[in-house]
Amino acid sequence: MVGLVAIVVAHDSAEVLPAGLAALAGQHVPTIVVDNASRDASVAVAEASGARVIRNARNEGYGRANNIGVAAAETAERVLIVNPDVVLHPGAVDALLAASQKWPDAGLLAPRLVEPDGRFFYQARSLLAPYLTNPGGRLSLPEGDACAPFLSGACLMVERALFLDLGGFDPNIFLFYEDDDLCRRVADAGRALVHVHAAEALHGRGRSSASEPGRVFRSRWHQAWSRAYVSRKYGLPDPSLSHLMTNLPKAALSALVLRRSGMERYGGSTSGALAFLRGQDALAQEGLR
Repeated sequence: MVGLVAIVVAHDSAEVLPAGLAALAGQHVPTIVVDNASRDASVAVAEASGARVIRNARNEGYGRANNIGVAAAETAERVLIVNPDVVLHPGAVDALLAASQKWPDAGLLAPRLVEPDGRFFYQARSLLAPYLTNPGGRLSLPEGDACAPFLSGACLMVERALFLDLGGFDPNIFLFYEDDDLCRRVADAGRALVHVHAAEALHGRGRSSASEPGRVFRSRWHQAWSRAYVSRKYGLPDPSLSHLMTNLPKAALSALVLRRSGMERYGGSTSGALAFLRGQDALAQEGLR
């Protein structure tokens, strides 16, 4: 039984993969790279690093591809889900493993994610954890290990058996809120979500995939759709109509003044919310049904 295997989902991630894979190799973590039909050199970069590579014929989305990777890590006791733009600092893996022994009730453990500007990421609330205190999301950064309502899917350590027992990431989600959803199910199973302060990782937010035309529109579409989907899943108010009414005027104004960035951003949000209201499906949108 291998103690820990890292799962890295790549999609046009050749630029950022070398640093992240080298950091994992430097901490002696075997890695499976699940490639979501990259059009760049992601596969070659992953193979050159010594990682095992699974090639998807099409882009399966973030959570679904991670499910494929975790299922393939048959000898692992734990898996470390890592974005391709996350670089684990020396000692981070040992700190996560030590914390898993210290906090045996932990279902998910995550490192302190440091952003490019030097700040570290800590989300004080989650859309799917309204039962917790701190409803206003007042930010009080922890100075040590701490339980949290949400841990970012950019880097998570979890027992493989627990992940599989819970069904992994929700396969109906292509992108966005799959980590909120997993965190909610882990918490509902009576397991803690633990921020491990001594484990530090650099997160190059937004750099997982190379830029391409239409990427912002597509991302905003899925963000709006997935928010509505998980809200319905947990009996929360459907945000689609208010999302539509907020973003539609902004999209129209951006079109009027020929502001392409606004058209993509607000048009994507409008389209995703409208698609959910019409009963359209995110996987069908991506040709995965």
